[in-house]
Amino acid sequence: MWAYESVFYQIYPIGFCGAPTENDGVTVPRIRKLMDWADYLKSLGISAVLLNPTFESDNHGYDTRNFLKIDCRLGTNKDFSDVCSHLHQHGIRIVLDGVFNHVGRGFWAFQDVKEKKWGSPYKDWFYLNFDGDNAYQDGFWYEGWEGHFELVKLNLQNPAVSDYLLECVKQWIEQFDIDGLRLDVAYSLDHSFMRRLRSFCQELKPNFALIGEVLFGDYNLIVNDEMLHSCTNYECYKGLFSSLNDMNLFEIAHSLNRQFGPEQWCIYRGKHLMTFADNHDVTRLASILKNKEHIRIAYGILMGMPGIPCLYYGSEWGEEGVKEANNDYALRPCFENPKPNELTDWIRRLIMLRQSSDALCNGDYRNVVIQNHQLIFERKTDKERVLVAVNASEQEYTVRHGDLNGSGTELITETEITLNGELTLPPYSVQYIQL
Repeated sequence: MWAYESVFYQIYPIGFCGAPTENDGVTVPRIRKLMDWADYLKSLGISAVLLNPTFESDNHGYDTRNFLKIDCRLGTNKDFSDVCSHLHQHGIRIVLDGVFNHVGRGFWAFQDVKEKKWGSPYKDWFYLNFDGDNAYQDGFWYEGWEGHFELVKLNLQNPAVSDYLLECVKQWIEQFDIDGLRLDVAYSLDHSFMRRLRSFCQELKPNFALIGEVLFGDYNLIVNDEMLHSCTNYECYKGLFSSLNDMNLFEIAHSLNRQFGPEQWCIYRGKHLMTFADNHDVTRLASILKNKEHIRIAYGILMGMPGIPCLYYGSEWGEEGVKEANNDYALRPCFENPKPNELTDWIRRLIMLRQSSDALCNGDYRNVVIQNHQLIFERKTDKERVLVAVNASEQEYTVRHGDLNGSGTELITETEITLNGELTLPPYSVQYIQL
């Protein structure tokens, strides 16, 4: 699967393109802005772009009106087809946000139910009760996703609904040549639907990637040979920033070992979960870390640990953004042009090293040294062994351990190195040591 050796770049198009937050019905080809960023993304080493909702919606994209039409605030289907073709020409794959759990109140089938009530042929597409009412006084009750009644929950157990959604996916593949889907709230999706989606996509386009949004629980339930190829690794997302904030690297080391370590009980060994430092739903890394010196370290760990790294647009130059109680607008800004800096150069270097390393992409994981302020872990395949050595302290530190032996190269600085049972770690540093 191509995604397993890729680095993703996540964009929330409505915000990124500076579109109005409410659908104003005016068609403006803002999505073509992505073409202006293609050279930058290629220079960064990005393999795939993950685009959050792009289809016609009431507001933020997750309240879909029409699965077959690009949101007018972003342009037309032709505009988006041109964007996808341009990205492919730059060697960048496209993964779209598949929002299959719910739709907006403006969705055409729900509008038909509002008009015809019992007489609508689409009444069984949703979870309805005509004996009640709702806050919008439609004359019937319906289930909203997690109590959000602007998001009307779809009945994925209805074959007509799943048939419709699969036909939409087919048209996305045929019209835009997309390479995969990120499944919104995958933890809420019907498992039979996900199995059908996997086999359907596999027939249409072999190596089509399916990545689920999962916040909690056992990822194995949906990441397997019958359903999804990957899902979001929220456990390690939390461990990444809180380990640094608490100066307790035992937390991230424990999570990584629990998931990928050598012990027989480790739960996700061999799987490639999507790893990230931030995204469109959470406070950005540069805002949540107490010590700005730790930003570089967080990305050093991210690119060295198991998984599929995903950068959130703007965070590669240290953009800040705090999640608010009532909206996420601060997390989803518009940038006219990229603003690369020294942090961007650092991340670019890490991406290049990761994509050229079999061990960093596919290697087994093993903790070597764990201390509050220092962490050394090993990534290893039959072809290669790399130690990822981290010092989150402002002080230089010399680690002594029996596994620190051999000659090799510190890959980030391209420095030859010989280990004789010890390794000196500069302040606020990450080293990738190929032995």
